[in-house]
Amino acid sequence: MAPQRASGTRRRFQVALLIETSNAFAREVLLGVRDWMEAHDTWAVHLSEQGRGNEPPGWLRHWQGHGIIARVETREIAAAVRRRNVPVVNVSAAGVTEEFPTVISDSAGIARAAAEHLRERGLRQFGYCGDARFAWSESHGRHFAALVSRWGCTCQTYPAAVDDAADWDREQEKLRAWLRVLPRPCGVMVCYDIRGQQVLDVCRALGLRVPDDLAVIGQHNDALLCELCNPPLSSVIPNARQVGWEAAAMLDRWMHGRAPRVKRLEIPPLGVATRQSTDLVAVGDERLARAARYIREHYRQPFMVDELARAAGLSRSLLERNYRAAFGLAPWEHVLKLRLRDAEALLVQTRWSVAEIAERTGFGAAAYFSAAFRRLTGRPPSALRG
Repeated sequence: MAPQRASGTRRRFQVALLIETSNAFAREVLLGVRDWMEAHDTWAVHLSEQGRGNEPPGWLRHWQGHGIIARVETREIAAAVRRRNVPVVNVSAAGVTEEFPTVISDSAGIARAAAEHLRERGLRQFGYCGDARFAWSESHGRHFAALVSRWGCTCQTYPAAVDDAADWDREQEKLRAWLRVLPRPCGVMVCYDIRGQQVLDVCRALGLRVPDDLAVIGQHNDALLCELCNPPLSSVIPNARQVGWEAAAMLDRWMHGRAPRVKRLEIPPLGVATRQSTDLVAVGDERLARAARYIREHYRQPFMVDELARAAGLSRSLLERNYRAAFGLAPWEHVLKLRLRDAEALLVQTRWSVAEIAERTGFGAAAYFSAAFRRLTGRPPSALRG
């Protein structure tokens, strides 16, 4: 590779973006690159419409530029960008090669967000439905199963095979067989939203009730696809824009002569977009279910645990003990977690002040919000701002 020499003046570099435009995640990555460019105004980019896993575009053979951000999904793409002999930053978790510095979503964080979301609904039996074609799907599944195992719970993993994708009738029968024998109720994580749509379709054909029998959560949060599912699909929200931003920043430093200090940067997810597919409280005690629903409806408002106990019809001590046993966290910890989820999303998606975000999410004073945010996440709110 031939990075540019460091210089006192910033050049307008020519950068190729080999990122598909055919799915929501990749488009969000592109928006993150766009955000970085707007803030720095130092690049001209070449981007053509393409789909995931497409052959390298013909124009790349003759392209003369300074750097590439690519979704390295195939060996052909890896070879094509390697031949350009310029700095390359990969934004795919396909695992095709480790030769390029990579910025991707945090697989463990995605699995944890999905698992905790399901556990907070009182579920104690879990399943994972992946797609064997994708290394990141296998990674999500390992992290998900390991986490629920640490909770003393079981996880049944769908026996995905690479060849299944070529024959939907065969895979549909496999999904039917797997879903039929899952315990009830069960929380199921699927590797991405399209797989979630497939699982929901099979559940409907089998007469399985979602979310009462199976609560299903995807990841990528392709909002249009999730809303078109029946019922609408809950999904983990990856911070794809931050992936794009960090990849752009890494490539720019490299083109200025500063090679990447890290080989792999993993970006944690923003949280979960909750929709009907996980809208349940799976506990036998109606008083605890009432408390959980009360928290979901009122967590942005100031209220005390004593007030929650009265709403549930339990003493405070009994509520706190039984709530932790059922949901894995105390009532007040649940409130803080929901407030934190909203705050993280607003910090990334808006330019509202910290004080306004603190007020809107129920934290109240900005100083208390900042202290709580740092204590719960290990970083200040400003860390989520580009």
